[in-house]
Amino acid sequence: MFAKAFTPNFYLELANNELQLRIGTPSPAPPKNKRILVIGGGVSGMTSAWALLDQGYDVTILSDRWADRKNRITSQIAGALWEYPPAVCGKHTDAISLCHSKGWAMTSYKIFEEIVTKLGETDGIDHGVRMRVANFFFDTPLEARPDQLEKWEEICSLSHTIKGLKRSADLIQHHSIDQKAGMKDAYQLMSPAVDTDVYMMWLHFVLSCKGATFVTERIKGSLLDQEEELLSRFDAYAMINATGLSALELAGDKTVYPLRGAIIRVKNDGTKFPKLTEALAVTHDETYGTDEDMVFIVPRNDNILILGGITEPHEWNLNLTVDTPVIKRMRERCNAFVPGLENAEYDDETDLLQGLRPFRGSNVRVERETATRKDGSYSRIVHTYGQGGSGFSLSFGCAGTIVSLVQEIEASKPPAKMELVNAVCY
Repeated sequence: MFAKAFTPNFYLELANNELQLRIGTPSPAPPKNKRILVIGGGVSGMTSAWALLDQGYDVTILSDRWADRKNRITSQIAGALWEYPPAVCGKHTDAISLCHSKGWAMTSYKIFEEIVTKLGETDGIDHGVRMRVANFFFDTPLEARPDQLEKWEEICSLSHTIKGLKRSADLIQHHSIDQKAGMKDAYQLMSPAVDTDVYMMWLHFVLSCKGATFVTERIKGSLLDQEEELLSRFDAYAMINATGLSALELAGDKTVYPLRGAIIRVKNDGTKFPKLTEALAVTHDETYGTDEDMVFIVPRNDNILILGGITEPHEWNLNLTVDTPVIKRMRERCNAFVPGLENAEYDDETDLLQGLRPFRGSNVRVERETATRKDGSYSRIVHTYGQGGSGFSLSFGCAGTIVSLVQEIEASKPPAKMELVNAVCY
């Protein structure tokens, strides 16, 4: 049995017409009079900034790009369907990542559900989060796949939080899955699904209302080498490195690499095929193997359906089109899975989105910098990167750990690497 580390158990509250991330207290945290510099404008950096703001810190967020519909950042290209680890689109198989990720994912599930519950799905300024039925299909009974059976049993043990659980082969026929797909087993659950364009811009709005400062700039070189200069320039007490693939340079982490992905956007208005309101996925187990068995069909919003997916490690080029062979095969897999889907028309705005999921060779890294500064003192850099294709699923949980690590710095505790003994295992 692993020990349980302190990770804030966030919950969401509406207080004075403002969304507040709380940690076991009904009142706002007192001002810390300390500024934290968050480097990275993706979902990990922005969610960490929200958590820090609501714990009383001042926050400056620095990024070379922000969420925009014309030039989308990586977080906007994500599939963004919450899934209990390990996830469909390339899983973290190492024990450290898997153990931590389960706790992070459950924290995120609760917060996303509370966003929908407390703010509604359409009233006011849309946040882009919906609770949808997500169906996962398998070409063998789960009993023939011990890892998937274990995952299902863990999900069942969390039924007090994860809603709508059902396992039945009848789900295959119920969803009119083509018999040629060879599916033999299935289960479903209620899952947060995020319209990433809407959510990322809503997140920017929320942080603006909370008083965050936004700086558009690109940082180059080692963060550790320029830590004192950056902290001084931004009058910051500590900094958060949420830079995704740029951690290869900024953290000097040579194990960071991309896992190229892509999603096709088609119209889901019910005119060319029966409108889909539930997510359909065929799980893909091997990050480093072929992804020719992967199916990912998710309603992005009321009118758009996204189709995926691919997982191509160490591929940096973003030169795919709907006519690229790997994308054509991806579309054909989805078409063959759901009768009528071949009639779907491409979205008028964007037919294909592609991006680079930020992975690393070992575990997801949410920890303090362990190297010391030039003067021998502890670094005040906190890293959060390597979430790969699970950035949204882990976002609020990782942000809770970020708060804990900043508090460790305040308490003058020495940094330590992520280990199993520090993991939150569910």
